[in-house]
Amino acid sequence: MGSSRHSTTRGPAVAESFRGVPVHVPAPPESAIIVGAGMVGLATAWHLQERGVEVTVLDRTGVAGGSSWGNAGWLTPGMAMPLADPSLWTYGPRALLDPDAALSVPFRWDAGLWAFLARFMRHATPGAWRRAMDALTPIDRLALDAYDELVAEGVHADTHPSRWVVGFEKESQVGPFVHELDGVAAAGQEVPLRRVPDGGPHLSSAVTSVWELGGQRFIEPGPFVQALAGAVIARGAKIVADAPVTGVRPVRPGGRGRAGVTVAGHDELTADVVVLATGAWLPQLARPFGVRTRVRAGRGYSFTVPVEGAPIDHPLYFPARRVACTPYQGRLRVAGTMEFRGPDEPLRQRRVDAIANSVRGLLQGVDLDDRADVWVGSRPVTPDGLPLVGATAAPGVYVAGGHGMWGMVLGPATGRALAARIMTGRTPEEIRAFDPLR
Repeated sequence: MGSSRHSTTRGPAVAESFRGVPVHVPAPPESAIIVGAGMVGLATAWHLQERGVEVTVLDRTGVAGGSSWGNAGWLTPGMAMPLADPSLWTYGPRALLDPDAALSVPFRWDAGLWAFLARFMRHATPGAWRRAMDALTPIDRLALDAYDELVAEGVHADTHPSRWVVGFEKESQVGPFVHELDGVAAAGQEVPLRRVPDGGPHLSSAVTSVWELGGQRFIEPGPFVQALAGAVIARGAKIVADAPVTGVRPVRPGGRGRAGVTVAGHDELTADVVVLATGAWLPQLARPFGVRTRVRAGRGYSFTVPVEGAPIDHPLYFPARRVACTPYQGRLRVAGTMEFRGPDEPLRQRRVDAIANSVRGLLQGVDLDDRADVWVGSRPVTPDGLPLVGATAAPGVYVAGGHGMWGMVLGPATGRALAARIMTGRTPEEIRAFDPLR
Protein backbone atom coordinates (compact mmCIF):
# COMPACT_ATOMS: atom_id res chain seq x y z
CA MET A 1 0.00 0.00 0.00
CA GLY A 2 1.09 3.55 -0.54
CA SER A 3 2.24 6.06 2.01
CA SER A 4 -0.14 8.51 3.65
CA ARG A 5 1.60 11.49 2.13
CA HIS A 6 -1.45 12.08 -0.07
CA SER A 7 -3.97 10.25 2.10
CA THR A 8 -7.64 10.77 1.35
CA THR A 9 -10.30 10.78 4.04
CA ARG A 10 -12.77 8.01 3.29
CA GLY A 11 -16.45 8.01 4.01
CA PRO A 12 -19.85 7.62 2.41
CA ALA A 13 -20.79 9.24 -0.85
CA VAL A 14 -21.89 12.81 -0.40
CA ALA A 15 -24.05 15.26 -2.29
CA GLU A 16 -22.45 18.50 -3.39
CA SER A 17 -23.98 21.19 -5.54
CA PHE A 18 -22.99 22.79 -8.81
CA ARG A 19 -24.82 26.03 -9.59
CA GLY A 20 -27.45 25.00 -7.09
CA VAL A 21 -28.05 21.54 -8.59
CA PRO A 22 -27.24 18.55 -6.32
CA VAL A 23 -24.40 16.44 -7.65
CA HIS A 24 -23.63 12.91 -6.43
CA VAL A 25 -19.94 12.57 -5.55
CA PRO A 26 -18.91 8.98 -4.82
CA ALA A 27 -16.66 8.16 -1.91
CA PRO A 28 -12.97 7.82 -2.82
CA PRO A 29 -12.24 4.28 -4.00
CA GLU A 30 -10.36 1.79 -1.87
CA SER A 31 -9.41 -0.56 -4.71
CA ALA A 32 -8.55 -0.24 -8.39
CA ILE A 33 -7.81 -2.48 -11.35
CA ILE A 34 -5.39 -1.02 -13.88
CA VAL A 35 -5.52 -2.61 -17.32
CA GLY A 36 -2.13 -2.08 -18.95
CA ALA A 37 1.36 -2.40 -17.46
CA GLY A 38 3.14 0.24 -19.51
CA MET A 39 4.45 3.57 -18.26
CA VAL A 40 1.01 5.23 -18.12
CA GLY A 41 -0.76 2.37 -16.38
CA LEU A 42 1.98 1.76 -13.83
CA ALA A 43 2.35 5.47 -13.04
CA THR A 44 -1.39 5.62 -12.38
CA ALA A 45 -1.10 2.57 -10.14
CA TRP A 46 1.80 4.12 -8.21
CA HIS A 47 -0.05 7.38 -7.59
CA LEU A 48 -3.22 5.61 -6.52
CA GLN A 49 -1.11 3.67 -4.04
CA GLU A 50 0.25 6.98 -2.79
CA ARG A 51 -3.33 7.79 -1.85
CA GLY A 52 -3.92 4.49 -0.08
CA VAL A 53 -5.68 2.53 -2.83
CA GLU A 54 -5.21 -1.23 -3.20
CA VAL A 55 -4.15 -1.90 -6.78
CA THR A 56 -4.14 -4.85 -9.17
CA VAL A 57 -2.48 -4.43 -12.59
CA LEU A 58 -3.42 -6.66 -15.53
CA ASP A 59 -1.62 -6.90 -18.86
CA ARG A 60 -2.15 -9.15 -21.85
CA THR A 61 1.62 -9.78 -22.13
CA GLY A 62 3.51 -8.28 -19.20
CA VAL A 63 5.34 -5.23 -17.92
CA ALA A 64 6.44 -2.86 -20.73
CA GLY A 65 5.02 -5.26 -23.30
CA GLY A 66 3.60 -2.56 -25.59
CA SER A 67 5.20 0.69 -26.71
CA SER A 68 7.06 1.21 -23.42
CA TRP A 69 10.04 -1.09 -24.01
CA GLY A 70 11.84 -0.21 -27.23
CA ASN A 71 11.08 3.46 -27.76
CA ALA A 72 13.80 6.09 -27.79
CA GLY A 73 13.37 6.90 -24.09
CA TRP A 74 13.31 10.65 -24.65
CA LEU A 75 12.15 12.80 -21.74
CA THR A 76 11.72 15.83 -23.93
CA PRO A 77 8.80 18.00 -22.83
CA GLY A 78 10.22 20.69 -25.10
CA MET A 79 9.48 18.44 -28.07
CA ALA A 80 6.17 16.95 -26.90
CA MET A 81 4.08 18.65 -29.52
CA PRO A 82 1.11 17.74 -31.77
CA LEU A 83 1.93 15.20 -34.49
CA ALA A 84 -0.47 16.74 -36.99
CA ASP A 85 1.41 19.79 -38.23
CA PRO A 86 1.04 21.83 -41.42
CA SER A 87 4.18 20.31 -42.99
CA LEU A 88 2.22 17.09 -43.53
CA TRP A 89 0.40 18.69 -46.46
CA THR A 90 3.66 18.73 -48.39
CA TYR A 91 5.55 15.84 -46.79
CA GLY A 92 2.61 13.43 -46.54
CA PRO A 93 1.83 12.98 -50.26
CA ARG A 94 5.53 12.47 -51.03
CA ALA A 95 5.81 9.91 -48.23
CA LEU A 96 2.86 7.93 -49.58
CA LEU A 97 4.78 7.44 -52.83
CA ASP A 98 8.01 6.44 -51.08
CA PRO A 99 7.84 2.99 -49.44
CA ASP A 100 10.94 3.82 -47.34
CA ALA A 101 9.74 7.20 -46.03
CA ALA A 102 9.50 7.78 -42.29
CA LEU A 103 5.72 8.06 -42.61
CA SER A 104 4.24 4.78 -43.80
CA VAL A 105 0.60 4.09 -44.69
CA PRO A 106 -0.37 0.78 -46.34
CA PHE A 107 -2.11 0.97 -49.72
CA ARG A 108 -5.13 -1.18 -48.90
CA TRP A 109 -8.78 -0.68 -48.16
CA ASP A 110 -9.24 0.05 -44.48
CA ALA A 111 -12.21 2.32 -43.90
CA GLY A 112 -11.31 2.94 -40.28
CA LEU A 113 -7.74 3.93 -41.11
CA TRP A 114 -8.69 6.32 -43.91
CA ALA A 115 -11.39 7.93 -41.75
CA PHE A 116 -8.79 8.40 -39.02
CA LEU A 117 -6.27 9.93 -41.44
CA ALA A 118 -8.90 12.32 -42.79
CA ARG A 119 -9.55 13.58 -39.26
CA PHE A 120 -5.83 13.67 -38.55
CA MET A 121 -5.17 15.88 -41.58
CA ARG A 122 -7.99 18.24 -40.62
CA HIS A 123 -5.89 19.07 -37.56
CA ALA A 124 -2.76 19.73 -39.63
CA THR A 125 -3.32 23.49 -39.75
CA PRO A 126 -1.44 26.28 -37.97
CA GLY A 127 -4.46 27.17 -35.83
CA ALA A 128 -5.20 23.59 -34.78
CA TRP A 129 -1.52 23.00 -34.02
CA ARG A 130 -1.38 26.07 -31.77
CA ARG A 131 -4.56 25.05 -29.92
CA ALA A 132 -3.24 21.55 -29.32
CA MET A 133 0.14 22.91 -28.23
CA ASP A 134 -1.58 25.22 -25.74
CA ALA A 135 -3.44 22.18 -24.36
CA LEU A 136 -0.27 20.07 -24.04
CA THR A 137 1.88 22.75 -22.43
CA PRO A 138 0.50 22.49 -18.86
CA ILE A 139 1.38 18.79 -18.61
CA ASP A 140 4.63 19.23 -20.56
CA ARG A 141 5.79 21.66 -17.88
CA LEU A 142 5.16 19.08 -15.14
CA ALA A 143 6.71 16.11 -16.90
CA LEU A 144 10.22 16.13 -15.45
CA ASP A 145 9.04 16.98 -11.94
CA ALA A 146 6.79 13.90 -12.07
CA TYR A 147 9.82 11.74 -12.89
CA ASP A 148 11.79 13.30 -10.06
CA GLU A 149 8.97 12.41 -7.66
CA LEU A 150 9.05 8.74 -8.68
CA VAL A 151 12.82 8.49 -8.30
CA ALA A 152 12.84 10.31 -4.97
CA GLU A 153 10.10 8.08 -3.57
CA GLY A 154 11.58 4.67 -4.30
CA VAL A 155 11.65 3.90 -8.03
CA HIS A 156 15.20 2.62 -8.40
CA ALA A 157 16.08 3.95 -11.85
CA ASP A 158 17.71 7.06 -13.20
CA THR A 159 16.85 9.85 -15.57
CA HIS A 160 19.82 11.25 -17.45
CA PRO A 161 20.10 15.01 -17.99
CA SER A 162 22.01 15.46 -21.19
CA ARG A 163 22.84 17.76 -24.01
CA TRP A 164 20.82 17.00 -27.09
CA VAL A 165 22.70 17.10 -30.40
CA VAL A 166 20.55 17.93 -33.42
CA GLY A 167 22.11 17.51 -36.85
CA PHE A 168 21.19 18.72 -40.33
CA GLU A 169 22.71 18.07 -43.74
CA LYS A 170 21.56 21.39 -45.19
CA GLU A 171 21.03 24.79 -43.66
CA SER A 172 17.58 24.89 -45.29
CA GLN A 173 16.49 22.02 -43.02
CA VAL A 174 17.07 24.05 -39.86
CA GLY A 175 14.20 26.51 -40.32
CA PRO A 176 11.26 24.08 -39.91
CA PHE A 177 12.75 22.62 -36.72
CA VAL A 178 13.39 26.04 -35.20
CA HIS A 179 9.89 27.13 -36.22
CA GLU A 180 8.39 24.20 -34.28
CA LEU A 181 10.39 25.03 -31.17
CA ASP A 182 9.37 28.67 -31.49
CA GLY A 183 5.76 27.46 -31.36
CA VAL A 184 6.49 25.44 -28.23
CA ALA A 185 8.12 28.48 -26.62
CA ALA A 186 5.19 30.69 -27.60
CA ALA A 187 2.87 28.29 -25.74
CA GLY A 188 4.84 28.82 -22.54
CA GLN A 189 7.83 26.49 -22.40
CA GLU A 190 11.50 27.34 -22.23
CA VAL A 191 13.37 25.43 -24.95
CA PRO A 192 17.07 26.41 -25.03
CA LEU A 193 18.58 25.90 -28.48
CA ARG A 194 21.97 27.05 -29.73
CA ARG A 195 24.25 26.38 -32.65
CA VAL A 196 27.48 24.52 -31.81
CA PRO A 197 30.68 24.01 -33.84
CA ASP A 198 30.37 20.23 -34.03
CA GLY A 199 28.47 17.28 -32.59
CA GLY A 200 31.36 15.00 -31.73
CA PRO A 201 33.37 12.34 -33.54
CA HIS A 202 30.41 10.14 -34.48
CA LEU A 203 28.79 12.65 -36.81
CA SER A 204 30.07 12.50 -40.37
CA SER A 205 31.06 15.47 -42.51
CA ALA A 206 27.66 15.20 -44.21
CA VAL A 207 26.16 16.83 -41.12
CA THR A 208 26.95 20.46 -41.84
CA SER A 209 24.76 22.25 -39.28
CA VAL A 210 24.83 21.15 -35.63
CA TRP A 211 22.67 22.47 -32.79
CA GLU A 212 22.31 21.67 -29.12
CA LEU A 213 19.01 21.49 -27.28
CA GLY A 214 19.07 21.96 -23.51
CA GLY A 215 16.82 21.16 -20.58
CA GLN A 216 15.86 17.64 -21.69
CA ARG A 217 16.68 14.15 -20.39
CA PHE A 218 16.54 10.50 -21.43
CA ILE A 219 16.02 7.12 -19.81
CA GLU A 220 16.49 3.47 -20.67
CA PRO A 221 12.74 2.90 -21.05
CA GLY A 222 12.40 -0.85 -20.48
CA PRO A 223 14.53 -0.89 -17.31
CA PHE A 224 12.79 2.22 -15.96
CA VAL A 225 9.32 0.74 -16.45
CA GLN A 226 10.49 -2.52 -14.85
CA ALA A 227 11.79 -0.52 -11.87
CA LEU A 228 8.44 1.27 -11.59
CA ALA A 229 6.69 -2.11 -11.65
CA GLY A 230 9.01 -3.29 -8.89
CA ALA A 231 8.10 -0.29 -6.76
CA VAL A 232 4.39 -0.90 -7.32
CA ILE A 233 4.78 -4.56 -6.30
CA ALA A 234 6.85 -3.60 -3.24
CA ARG A 235 3.94 -1.47 -2.08
CA GLY A 236 1.62 -4.48 -2.15
CA ALA A 237 0.18 -4.51 -5.67
CA LYS A 238 -0.28 -7.63 -7.74
CA ILE A 239 0.76 -7.49 -11.40
CA VAL A 240 -0.76 -10.25 -13.51
CA ALA A 241 0.80 -10.99 -16.92
CA ASP A 242 -0.80 -13.06 -19.70
CA ALA A 243 -4.13 -11.60 -18.62
CA PRO A 244 -5.99 -10.31 -21.70
CA VAL A 245 -9.05 -8.37 -20.57
CA THR A 246 -12.08 -9.17 -22.71
CA GLY A 247 -14.70 -7.02 -21.04
CA VAL A 248 -15.40 -4.42 -18.37
CA ARG A 249 -18.54 -4.11 -16.26
CA PRO A 250 -18.98 -0.62 -14.79
CA VAL A 251 -20.31 0.26 -11.35
CA ARG A 252 -24.09 0.18 -11.35
CA PRO A 253 -25.94 3.52 -11.59
CA GLY A 254 -25.98 5.42 -8.34
CA GLY A 255 -22.58 4.09 -7.34
CA ARG A 256 -23.89 0.69 -6.25
CA GLY A 257 -21.59 -2.32 -6.28
CA ARG A 258 -18.13 -2.65 -7.79
CA ALA A 259 -16.77 -2.60 -11.31
CA GLY A 260 -15.86 -5.95 -12.84
CA VAL A 261 -13.21 -7.06 -15.32
CA THR A 262 -13.45 -10.23 -17.37
CA VAL A 263 -10.07 -11.82 -18.09
CA ALA A 264 -9.50 -14.72 -20.45
CA GLY A 265 -8.52 -17.77 -18.43
CA HIS A 266 -9.23 -16.11 -15.07
CA ASP A 267 -12.20 -15.54 -12.80
CA GLU A 268 -13.84 -12.11 -12.94
CA LEU A 269 -12.02 -9.52 -10.85
CA THR A 270 -13.79 -6.63 -9.14
CA ALA A 271 -12.72 -3.29 -7.70
CA ASP A 272 -14.16 0.11 -6.92
CA VAL A 273 -12.69 1.57 -10.13
CA VAL A 274 -11.11 0.34 -13.35
CA VAL A 275 -8.52 2.29 -15.36
CA LEU A 276 -8.01 1.38 -19.01
CA ALA A 277 -4.43 2.15 -20.04
CA THR A 278 -4.06 -0.18 -22.99
CA GLY A 279 -2.39 2.13 -25.49
CA ALA A 280 -3.20 1.42 -29.13
CA TRP A 281 -5.75 -1.22 -28.04
CA LEU A 282 -7.75 1.31 -26.00
CA PRO A 283 -10.83 1.48 -28.30
CA GLN A 284 -11.57 -2.23 -27.88
CA LEU A 285 -12.50 -1.72 -24.23
CA ALA A 286 -13.27 2.00 -23.97
CA ARG A 287 -15.62 2.59 -26.90
CA PRO A 288 -18.71 1.07 -25.19
CA PHE A 289 -18.29 3.67 -22.42
CA GLY A 290 -18.61 6.75 -24.63
CA VAL A 291 -14.96 7.15 -25.72
CA ARG A 292 -15.53 7.89 -29.41
CA THR A 293 -12.23 9.57 -30.34
CA ARG A 294 -10.43 7.32 -32.80
CA VAL A 295 -7.13 5.84 -31.67
CA ARG A 296 -4.82 4.21 -34.21
CA ALA A 297 -1.49 2.48 -33.87
CA GLY A 298 1.36 4.69 -35.08
CA ARG A 299 4.02 2.01 -35.00
CA GLY A 300 7.63 2.87 -34.25
CA TYR A 301 10.70 0.71 -34.84
CA SER A 302 14.05 0.55 -33.11
CA PHE A 303 17.24 -1.49 -32.84
CA THR A 304 20.60 -1.13 -31.12
CA VAL A 305 24.03 -1.05 -32.72
CA PRO A 306 27.62 -1.00 -31.44
CA VAL A 307 29.78 2.13 -31.44
CA GLU A 308 33.54 2.16 -32.00
CA GLY A 309 35.69 3.79 -29.33
CA ALA A 310 34.06 5.72 -26.52
CA PRO A 311 30.29 5.14 -26.40
CA ILE A 312 27.97 7.98 -27.34
CA ASP A 313 26.68 9.42 -24.06
CA HIS A 314 24.00 11.79 -25.37
CA PRO A 315 21.04 11.59 -27.73
CA LEU A 316 21.31 12.48 -31.41
CA TYR A 317 18.40 13.67 -33.49
CA PHE A 318 18.14 14.07 -37.25
CA PRO A 319 14.86 15.95 -37.81
CA ALA A 320 14.97 15.85 -41.61
CA ARG A 321 15.30 12.05 -41.47
CA ARG A 322 12.96 11.71 -38.45
CA VAL A 323 15.41 9.41 -36.69
CA ALA A 324 16.21 9.46 -32.96
CA CYS A 325 19.34 7.91 -31.43
CA THR A 326 19.78 7.29 -27.70
CA PRO A 327 22.51 5.65 -25.57
CA TYR A 328 21.34 2.25 -24.40
CA GLN A 329 23.40 -0.11 -22.25
CA GLY A 330 26.69 0.66 -23.99
CA ARG A 331 25.18 0.64 -27.47
CA LEU A 332 23.19 3.14 -29.50
CA ARG A 333 19.45 2.71 -29.91
CA VAL A 334 18.27 3.94 -33.30
CA ALA A 335 14.53 4.62 -33.59
CA GLY A 336 12.16 6.00 -36.16
CA THR A 337 9.10 5.58 -38.40
CA MET A 338 5.44 6.39 -37.98
CA GLU A 339 3.72 3.38 -39.55
CA PHE A 340 -0.08 3.26 -39.55
CA ARG A 341 -0.77 -0.46 -39.43
CA GLY A 342 -2.63 -2.72 -37.05
CA PRO A 343 -1.06 -2.93 -33.59
CA ASP A 344 -0.68 -6.72 -33.81
CA GLU A 345 0.72 -6.96 -37.33
CA PRO A 346 4.19 -8.51 -37.57
CA LEU A 347 7.40 -6.51 -37.69
CA ARG A 348 8.37 -5.49 -41.22
CA GLN A 349 12.08 -5.81 -41.88
CA ARG A 350 11.92 -3.24 -44.64
CA ARG A 351 11.09 -0.54 -42.10
CA VAL A 352 14.14 -1.47 -40.04
CA ASP A 353 16.38 -1.34 -43.11
CA ALA A 354 14.90 2.01 -44.14
CA ILE A 355 15.75 3.59 -40.78
CA ALA A 356 19.34 2.31 -40.94
CA ASN A 357 19.80 3.45 -44.54
CA SER A 358 18.39 6.92 -43.85
CA VAL A 359 21.22 7.74 -41.40
CA ARG A 360 23.97 5.60 -42.91
CA GLY A 361 25.80 8.61 -44.31
CA LEU A 362 25.32 10.75 -41.21
CA LEU A 363 27.06 8.58 -38.61
CA GLN A 364 30.59 7.25 -38.45
CA GLY A 365 32.07 4.62 -36.14
CA VAL A 366 28.59 3.12 -35.81
CA ASP A 367 27.93 -0.31 -37.33
CA LEU A 368 24.36 -0.01 -38.56
CA ASP A 369 24.35 -3.60 -39.81
CA ASP A 370 25.22 -5.24 -36.48
CA ARG A 371 21.70 -4.89 -35.09
CA ALA A 372 20.26 -6.28 -31.88
CA ASP A 373 17.07 -5.65 -29.89
CA VAL A 374 15.06 -5.18 -33.10
CA TRP A 375 11.60 -4.03 -32.03
CA VAL A 376 8.30 -2.63 -33.21
CA GLY A 377 5.83 -0.99 -30.84
CA SER A 378 2.40 0.52 -31.33
CA ARG A 379 2.05 4.11 -30.17
CA PRO A 380 -1.58 5.23 -29.60
CA VAL A 381 -2.28 8.22 -31.86
CA THR A 382 -5.37 10.45 -31.75
CA PRO A 383 -6.46 12.72 -34.63
CA ASP A 384 -6.17 15.94 -32.60
CA GLY A 385 -2.84 15.06 -30.99
CA LEU A 386 -4.25 15.12 -27.46
CA PRO A 387 -4.37 12.20 -25.02
CA LEU A 388 -7.54 10.70 -23.56
CA VAL A 389 -7.34 10.97 -19.78
CA GLY A 390 -10.22 10.99 -17.31
CA ALA A 391 -13.64 9.55 -16.60
CA THR A 392 -15.75 7.74 -19.17
CA ALA A 393 -19.54 7.85 -19.36
CA ALA A 394 -19.70 4.72 -17.18
CA PRO A 395 -19.44 5.00 -13.40
CA GLY A 396 -16.13 3.76 -12.07
CA VAL A 397 -14.39 3.41 -15.44
CA TYR A 398 -11.52 5.71 -16.43
CA VAL A 399 -9.08 5.83 -19.33
CA ALA A 400 -5.50 6.99 -19.77
CA GLY A 401 -3.96 6.77 -23.22
CA GLY A 402 -3.67 8.24 -26.69
CA HIS A 403 -0.37 10.06 -26.02
CA GLY A 404 1.08 9.27 -29.46
CA MET A 405 4.85 9.54 -29.33
CA TRP A 406 4.82 11.16 -25.90
CA GLY A 407 3.52 8.46 -23.56
CA MET A 408 6.95 7.95 -22.05
CA VAL A 409 7.64 11.59 -21.21
CA LEU A 410 4.08 12.37 -20.09
CA GLY A 411 3.24 9.05 -18.41
CA PRO A 412 4.19 9.89 -14.81
CA ALA A 413 2.47 13.29 -14.91
CA THR A 414 -0.59 11.67 -16.47
CA GLY A 415 -0.75 9.02 -13.74
CA ARG A 416 -0.47 11.65 -11.03
CA ALA A 417 -3.22 13.80 -12.49
CA LEU A 418 -5.58 10.89 -13.15
CA ALA A 419 -5.12 9.56 -9.61
CA ALA A 420 -6.11 12.99 -8.29
CA ARG A 421 -9.18 12.98 -10.55
CA ILE A 422 -10.23 9.53 -9.37
CA MET A 423 -9.78 10.31 -5.69
CA THR A 424 -11.27 13.80 -5.56
CA GLY A 425 -13.69 13.98 -8.49
CA ARG A 426 -11.96 17.19 -9.61
CA THR A 427 -10.04 17.38 -12.86
CA PRO A 428 -6.52 18.87 -12.58
CA GLU A 429 -5.86 21.69 -14.99
CA GLU A 430 -3.09 19.81 -16.81
CA ILE A 431 -5.51 17.16 -18.10
CA ARG A 432 -8.62 19.28 -18.53
CA ALA A 433 -8.28 19.37 -22.32
CA PHE A 434 -7.89 15.58 -22.49
CA ASP A 435 -11.53 14.72 -21.74
CA PRO A 436 -12.11 11.21 -23.13
CA LEU A 437 -15.71 12.12 -24.02
CA ARG A 438 -14.79 15.12 -26.22
